[in-house]
Amino acid sequence: MKALIQRVSEASVSVDGQAVSSIGRGLLVLLGVVRADGEAEADRLARKTAAMRIFPDAEGTMNLSCTDAGGGILAVSQFTLAASLRRGNRPSYADAAGREQALPLYEHFCRRLEELTGRPVGRGVFGADMQVSLVNDGPVTIIADTDAF
Repeated sequence: MKALIQRVSEASVSVDGQAVSSIGRGLLVLLGVVRADGEAEADRLARKTAAMRIFPDAEGTMNLSCTDAGGGILAVSQFTLAASLRRGNRPSYADAAGREQALPLYEHFCRRLEELTGRPVGRGVFGADMQVSLVNDGPVTIIADTDAF
């Protein structure tokens, strides 16, 4: 499972010009599910995301989690994170999980984040052509891959 996690001042997602979800200060999580993933990877990534200390404390040191800082979370499915550029210039998505696997794991990841943070997690629309807007705060952007932890 792969995620691009951004600390944001605000973020939103819309489909066909209609707002679907938005947050103020918090985390925008773009989530990619690969064929080798299961609930164990979703759980591990949710725990890491919830505990990640990338918000400033009173001294300005990145020492607080999103929950500690009172932030929201918006999770958007993004199969293109599974892209491979090993051969040629056209990305291959052969490692991306199909809808029947990816949708339940995306929902599982979001539910686990809600359990861990005690807050609702905003969602995009799985499989839709979404427009995601954000103001990256910092900028702070973290790439997380469950193969690495």
